[in-house]
Amino acid sequence: MAEDLPVLVIGATGFLGGQVVDELLKRGKKVRALVRPKSDAAKVEAKGVGIVRGDMMDAASLIAAMTGVSAVVSTAAGYTRNDKNAQAIDTFGNSNLAVAAKHAGVPRFVLISIVTSDQTPQIPHFWNKKLAEDKFRELGVPFVAIRPGAFFDQAVGMGGDPFAKGRFVWLGSKDARLTFVLASDVARYLAEAVDADILEGEHIDVGWSRPVSIQDAADIAGQRAGRQIKVMSIPAGAIAGLGKVTAKVLPLVGDMASMVAWFETGKYVADTTRQEQVFGPAPTPEDAIARVAARYGH
Repeated sequence: MAEDLPVLVIGATGFLGGQVVDELLKRGKKVRALVRPKSDAAKVEAKGVGIVRGDMMDAASLIAAMTGVSAVVSTAAGYTRNDKNAQAIDTFGNSNLAVAAKHAGVPRFVLISIVTSDQTPQIPHFWNKKLAEDKFRELGVPFVAIRPGAFFDQAVGMGGDPFAKGRFVWLGSKDARLTFVLASDVARYLAEAVDADILEGEHIDVGWSRPVSIQDAADIAGQRAGRQIKVMSIPAGAIAGLGKVTAKVLPLVGDMASMVAWFETGKYVADTTRQEQVFGPAPTPEDAIARVAARYGH
């Protein structure tokens, strides 16, 4: 029976993928994890997860990993790892996922995408998600795409406790409003999407109940922490200039500059209507920021 088959998680050793594994196990699912040959899988294996070795650049290994599963959840992204093969992972790798899922007859593939990815050909890692969705659709693979906004907890948590330091570091305008999410919420949505009543080929925006600027978030956080939280912002122009200088050496900087410019248009906003229908009420900024503060003991 399908419910006795494992769910394969691609990216299980990563920040988001590890939380997806936990969410699936919490729901009583058997879990299989695709892990690259040289990666340490000890922490994932200790949870009772089956390990298969393979790589997104090796379609044969993907087909083997996907054979005999009830579903696949992929959180893999070359861009977020700043991997030397980032471009290849986000293009050929994603294409290989679709091809392998087709060959293996995967009943449902849950793919992480990005809010507004279909509107942003100028941002390579956004557009690659749109192209990945297109490939799954072209091949007729039963899939759903979860499109989160910007990961708030990752953005403000770089470098330690932002509440204790009294500052959020941000790229671009501190007053531009956009959609944020928490990784823990996205992990839950990805796990629930395995069995959720969702149309095949559907994409679902996920985020907070309303868009906020990083300054808005800092003000909410300050109320929670009982102290002022300042925003240290790096101007978009400075990032764009650096991107031009380092284009050949650090191409991801140019990608980042394009992303920041998009944030500042005010169009990086999720439509959470379908999110609420499938996964329940969208978190408010106040609730989400309070949960982040609690993780740091505030």
